[in-house]
Amino acid sequence: MFENLTDRLSQTLRHVTGKAKLTEDNIKDTLREVRMALLEADVALPVVKDFVNSVKERAVGTEVSRSLTPGQAFVKIVQAELEGLMGAANEELALNAAPPAVVLMAGLQGAGKTTTAGKLARHLKERKKKSVMVVSADVYRPAAIKQLETLANDIGVTFFPSDISQKPVAIAEAAIREAKLKYIDVVIVDTAGRLHIDADMMDEIKSLHAAVKPVETLFVVDAMTGQDAANTAKAFGEALPLTGVILTKVDGDARGGAALSVRAITGKPIKFIGMGEKSEALEPFHPDRIASRILGMGDVLSLIEQAEQTIDKAKADKLAKKLKKGKGFDLEDFRDQLLQMKNMGGLGGLMDKLPSIGGVNLSQMGNAQGAAEKQFKQMEAIINSMTPAERRDPELLSGSRKRRIALGSGTQVQDVGRLIKQHKQMQKMMKKFSSKGGMSKMMRGLGGMLPGGGMPKL
Repeated sequence: MFENLTDRLSQTLRHVTGKAKLTEDNIKDTLREVRMALLEADVALPVVKDFVNSVKERAVGTEVSRSLTPGQAFVKIVQAELEGLMGAANEELALNAAPPAVVLMAGLQGAGKTTTAGKLARHLKERKKKSVMVVSADVYRPAAIKQLETLANDIGVTFFPSDISQKPVAIAEAAIREAKLKYIDVVIVDTAGRLHIDADMMDEIKSLHAAVKPVETLFVVDAMTGQDAANTAKAFGEALPLTGVILTKVDGDARGGAALSVRAITGKPIKFIGMGEKSEALEPFHPDRIASRILGMGDVLSLIEQAEQTIDKAKADKLAKKLKKGKGFDLEDFRDQLLQMKNMGGLGGLMDKLPSIGGVNLSQMGNAQGAAEKQFKQMEAIINSMTPAERRDPELLSGSRKRRIALGSGTQVQDVGRLIKQHKQMQKMMKKFSSKGGMSKMMRGLGGMLPGGGMPKL
């Protein structure tokens, strides 16, 4: 997300950061570039105009002229205005109502409402420790009801059954009654996809809203539709008292126009962003972190939170104890490390949240990331094709065994040999890691194995 905008803004602002003094003329040139970058990112024109004017007003004022480093102050102004554009801070769901708190999901057909309802249920269950019930009031699409049931079973939340012979209002009211009996904290009501021009469907969701009185009415919209997403959300907001927006398919949107336009056009906060198809791929929307990411400064806080949620602490502790006892780092452990990275969104997911290094063009890094992800998959396939004994003791791998593994993993014998060599390097590093002062030695060693210094070659 934001790759194109990050590249353009990073280049533009780099010309300013070295200036000893900012004049109205060089601010003007820079702002022209900023304006073009935002328009190319499909940010709505009125939003771009207001943003550029706000930056200009602050930049030519006393805030920059009194600064020791005017260029850096200018970048700081752009960052602050980006945050203000998207909302000052993350706005959490207002669930402090008498249970069950009802959350109503609205949106267009194909925006990903049902999937997002499942993701939100998982978020509330795992991060907020709430008991959750999901129910589908989409009586026009039997597949949607079945899809939500499957998601509920996978996530481990309560599913309230419904069918196409029922009325949406009756379904929702019955679900809420059931939730009260079971002392459930939150009920998420999934609704049918509709177009704002469809008067009958809009009347239906208005009736549903009036009947269930939700504490949150969330509009789910596809980020890849750019500024159209903001305009559609505005049209829905005029018919329905929305409390927030969830942007889906953000991982497929290199421009970011929707994220930058929605708040300004609708006046409603973006509360979550969907970053993939998996049920855990829903992140709270933090304007300050997103602004930092847009300017190539990374989003380390989100990376730390993601690590805390996905890293298997029991396995990490087990590996640390094993290394402390002087036992080797075997191929089972190697595979576990690959899986941990995969669970954090792969190399691409990690790189997206790390600061840009020395002005490296993010779009150019995309190819390197893709190649690295492919290598990780190949390494995992090779290890999976080994027997448990071979994973524990790679010394067993004779020529015939390597041929069998290559055949089973769809790779070449040379690839298996390179993986074993790679593992031996990791073993050496892990020995250093477990000794005194080993962390710095290990990080220096890893430097030669990461992109640029390079990824493990297979």
